[in-house]
Amino acid sequence: MKGIIFTEFITIVETQFGLDISQQMFDDANDSGIYTAVGSYDHRQLIKLIMSLSHITNIPASQLQQTYGRLVFPALLQALPIPNIEDDDTFRFIEKVEQYIHIEVKKLYPEATPPKFIFSNKTQSTMTMDYHSARCMGYVCMGLLEGCAHYFHQSLTITMQPMNADQSHVRFSLTLTGD
Repeated sequence: MKGIIFTEFITIVETQFGLDISQQMFDDANDSGIYTAVGSYDHRQLIKLIMSLSHITNIPASQLQQTYGRLVFPALLQALPIPNIEDDDTFRFIEKVEQYIHIEVKKLYPEATPPKFIFSNKTQSTMTMDYHSARCMGYVCMGLLEGCAHYFHQSLTITMQPMNADQSHVRFSLTLTGD
């Protein structure tokens, strides 16, 4: 997993919970806390940090992941090579992530394994999207979808349905509820 995911997570934890909680999270996870945005790290280390933070704050790990996804969206948007998003809306941008961004990430980082999105049942106001990832971070994806809708000034209702026990396949049903 690319280091920007880790560095942004740490920044969000420090901003939302403070330096003491951040340090306690690292201590409890037996983690040095040393990450660079351009490095590559095992995603299980991020899960370990999230679980530690959940234990410290008594906030469910799923809620922390979703909040992280929502808050990290603007930083990821700035960091990624995304052409012509001025005329996009939430649905067009989400499709562009799969059709363009994930392909470009693979070109830049051949070892990267971005999630796979499969779209179905798309209308002007609804979309069904299947998320496939061995990292099983559907709640982060849900937060990213919320962050995307916020960025494009749209209201979005999202339902999330795990399609298997480990949640490596999750189905999202998205409905635009207003502009």
